[in-house]
Amino acid sequence: MPENKPIIEVKNLKEYFNINTGLFRSKPLKAVDDISFSINRGETLGLVGESGCGKTTVGRTILHLYKPTGGEIYYDGKQIKTNADIKEFRKKATMVFQDPYSSLNPRMTVSDIIGEPLDVHKLCANKKERRDRILELMGYVGLNSEHAARYAHEFSGGQRQRIGIARALAVNPDFIVCDEPVSALDVSIQAQVINMFDELQEKLGLTYLFIAHDLLVVRHISDRIAVMYLGHMVELAPAGEIYDHPLHPYSKSLLSAVPVPDPKTARANQRIVLTGDIPSPLNAPSGCPFRTRCRYATEQCAQSMPEFKEVSAGHFVACHRVDEVN
Repeated sequence: MPENKPIIEVKNLKEYFNINTGLFRSKPLKAVDDISFSINRGETLGLVGESGCGKTTVGRTILHLYKPTGGEIYYDGKQIKTNADIKEFRKKATMVFQDPYSSLNPRMTVSDIIGEPLDVHKLCANKKERRDRILELMGYVGLNSEHAARYAHEFSGGQRQRIGIARALAVNPDFIVCDEPVSALDVSIQAQVINMFDELQEKLGLTYLFIAHDLLVVRHISDRIAVMYLGHMVELAPAGEIYDHPLHPYSKSLLSAVPVPDPKTARANQRIVLTGDIPSPLNAPSGCPFRTRCRYATEQCAQSMPEFKEVSAGHFVACHRVDEVN
């Protein structure tokens, strides 16, 4: 069970990318715009939203793969600022990438791929210790010792993702950013990999930021779920709470699209279809970013960005009209 002590705290995080718009002109693309949240030790926070909403950018910016434009990131109460802080942090925080086909070096054997973080951080005293550690990591993710000398292209997608997970575990991390780790896999393999994440969390005391757009997968693995839209966080609540009582109009729409296996229930469910197109983050609407597609939007929504506030214990929402629409 997660402890109530934050391992990761993110305060007012911003990540802007300058995009050239013409002759000597550029404009900031606000991929992540002023979001704050924390993740408790031993917890899984699911991060959902449609493609392009900034989910992956959040994960990469926390790990300083992108330099944050603004805001603060804390690990275990200590702010990560200097290069020395980042180097130390990366011994305790790693990432599992979305695409197991492009995230592994085709010229390296499995043993070398998994062993690379051990070499970079000088975690093994000799070759025997290194080899034993690699075989131990392979055992964690269900790979055999015979696989060590083979190359990544000889494996299926699910096995490649297991190699990626073993590589992420090499530094003995506390915190792992899982960036859509099962979206490129077959459904039958997805379940195995998700269960493996659960088992590893139990066994090694890991904390996850689990990024995905499949809401059923997120519900299965997450303790709490955060919903993002166009670079902003619009809702954050315990997983059961957000499924049973979504408060933000965007969350309601997302959850109404989740397939239900029971035909009777499925027919009774009212699908909330959003009108209009997703605005570009280069030209985001004023005020609330969701207002152009929201049927409850008023003049106030166009004028000011709603505050991301706690409306009940642990349930945060950014919506001016949250009381009226629920």
